[in-house]
Amino acid sequence: MYAEFYGLMRPPFEMTPDPAFLYLGETHREGLATLLYGVQAGKGFVLLTGEVGTGKTTLLHALLAQLDASTASAFLFNPRLDTLDFFLVLFDEFGIEKACHTKAEYLLALNHFLIERLERNQTTLLIIDEAQNLSAEMLEEVRLLSNLETPTKKLLQIMLVGQPELNELLARPELRQLRQRIVLRHHLRPFDPQELDEYIAERLALAGYTGKGIFKRSARREIFAVTGGVPRLVNVVCDGSLLLGYAREQAVIGPDLIREVASDLGLTGASPVVADPVAGGAAPRRRGWLGFLR
Repeated sequence: MYAEFYGLMRPPFEMTPDPAFLYLGETHREGLATLLYGVQAGKGFVLLTGEVGTGKTTLLHALLAQLDASTASAFLFNPRLDTLDFFLVLFDEFGIEKACHTKAEYLLALNHFLIERLERNQTTLLIIDEAQNLSAEMLEEVRLLSNLETPTKKLLQIMLVGQPELNELLARPELRQLRQRIVLRHHLRPFDPQELDEYIAERLALAGYTGKGIFKRSARREIFAVTGGVPRLVNVVCDGSLLLGYAREQAVIGPDLIREVASDLGLTGASPVVADPVAGGAAPRRRGWLGFLR
């Protein structure tokens, strides 16, 4: 809707984890390097954590895009499964076409699959996203998968990805064996102000923008203030600001418009009423920044 108004070829702040829009700030660059090294060096267990919206899933898609074509990867993003359903989804992801009815049958078939891949010098990767939702019992099942190995190499590389609560879960005494097997860890932090500036500029450039700048410096500082540098929230606020700026025909976006969008999104403690300049008192706040669409 606003793309043509701002000279854009496509919306720059969409919520899908598109690797083409990946911005590698320091924490994301280190995270991607850690994940790549963990897979390529056959380290076994790797742990990636980060708050909601810091870009974990986007980083995983960037990882998959950089892996060798011979790497087989299973990406489990809904870990709330019992043991047999977990193996059923795992087999579907790996393309293992063998009917199994018991855990023992699944393990034997998986071990055979992994041995065959090892003989061809092929890497096999299991990524479990939202791993903080796994039960302690299922985490123990995942740990047991790491027992599939030869004297010199792990047959399966396992990546646990989740919110900081995952660290609390792994700290439980009954999971100490799994905790000790995690050889690489990385925690994604939000952007700092400089990274946020670079992120916004790069996203706009990738969307085809060639102008001098849409967001004033003061607007970018306000974006950092209301989002804390969390990429997902930055996307939401920037997208809403472009939409509102288009509706008001503002080619340059300032901090007042950012505060208005953030308030409507519930990201600030702004008052729900504003002073009525005519009556001189409090008046109901105007409809939100999407009100013009209604």
